Amino acid sequence: MFELTTQIYFSAAHHLLNYNGACENMHGHNWLVEAYVSGTDLDKSNILIDYKIIKKNLKEVLDYLDHKDINELPEFKGISPSSEILAQFIYKKMKEKIPQTSKISVWETSTSCASYWE
Repeated sequence: MFELTTQIYFSAAHHLLNYNGACENMHGHNWLVEAYVSGTDLDKSNILIDYKIIKKNLKEVLDYLDHKDINELPEFKGISPSSEILAQFIYKKMKEKIPQTSKISVWETSTSCASYWE
């Protein structure tokens, strides 16, 4: 099995619902998103998938979130847009674009990360 990973940053604001603490208030992050793509079959150049393709598709997904109040986006209305939920959302969008997507990790700080995979 081969696994590729690429990273892209985006900036956005959010606040957690049903949370008792500072994060219930609007705040922002410079989120780091890691996209993992896995598979067993390499092409004639001996690559799984070109990094350019992964980055292009990940950027398209993240452009939707970038510099937004995530709580105001239709997909997140009435739910708490935690790092876990963002990882799941990005995973599902990436899976539509690149079926070999195997995991998404969302870092909200340099020491705190949530990942989602199926």
